[in-house]
Amino acid sequence: MESVGIVGAGTVGTALAIRLSQKGYRVSAVASRTTESARRLARRVQTALVCSDAQGVANVSDLVFVTTPDGVIPTVVSSVKWRKGQSVLHCSGADSLDVLEPARKTGAQVGVFHPLQTFASVDQAIANLTGSTFALEADEPLLGRLRQMATDLGGHWVALKAGDKVLYHAAAVMACNYVVTLVKLAGDLWATFGIPQAEATRALLPLLKGTLNNIENVGLPNCLTGPIARGDTGTIRKHLAALEQKAPHLLSTYRELGLQTIPISLAKGRVDPARADEMKRLLT
Repeated sequence: MESVGIVGAGTVGTALAIRLSQKGYRVSAVASRTTESARRLARRVQTALVCSDAQGVANVSDLVFVTTPDGVIPTVVSSVKWRKGQSVLHCSGADSLDVLEPARKTGAQVGVFHPLQTFASVDQAIANLTGSTFALEADEPLLGRLRQMATDLGGHWVALKAGDKVLYHAAAVMACNYVVTLVKLAGDLWATFGIPQAEATRALLPLLKGTLNNIENVGLPNCLTGPIARGDTGTIRKHLAALEQKAPHLLSTYRELGLQTIPISLAKGRVDPARADEMKRLLT
């Protein structure tokens, strides 16, 4: 099996190295901005040689992951003398293959291997990788090897084109990062009746988990519940009045999310077009 090198021993690079090693891939070398972070990875993947720079990793690896921050990828790739037949990958969700062009010009194969997952810590990232979808971008035969790698990691894969990447990443931000924002805003509302953010979050977590369970097992649009799903204009009016009085800075957010929810409600079939129009008028 080909040897795998890691340039950038942050959360993503470390989690990938550990999980690939567990699945039988030989992780040959690691380099990072700080020697300590590279050594930390090497302590968990004992086949990995700690190198002082990216060139050292490239010298002993068939396939190299550049898992640095996105803005540093072009600089790192440009600094290495790649060899023909070598494979160079990055794990950026928003960037395409163009940032790897210096490697391609030397005859290396280039690709993208982006785990559609949230990486809050190394151990949590390792646990979350199984079952995740990996966004792939590459030409054959590298694409086929990346599909197999995603499968070996217990995940799924989707092949994207260069023009797909930014909207793909925007979708990930909406489904992940902005959920965090919504929980924070919900906690802000609890603060108006004297409940601290931590306690509010703890109380809301079962609701969040139940919602995710419904999305997974019931699916869109039937998993939608709440006043807009029921066409309950009376409750929506009460929400708007209370927000205007106690949290006017959240009114526009509530209105926009409500407007975006009405088409889901119509698709579910619980409200008719006339009631949907009434809700639109309320929320506009």
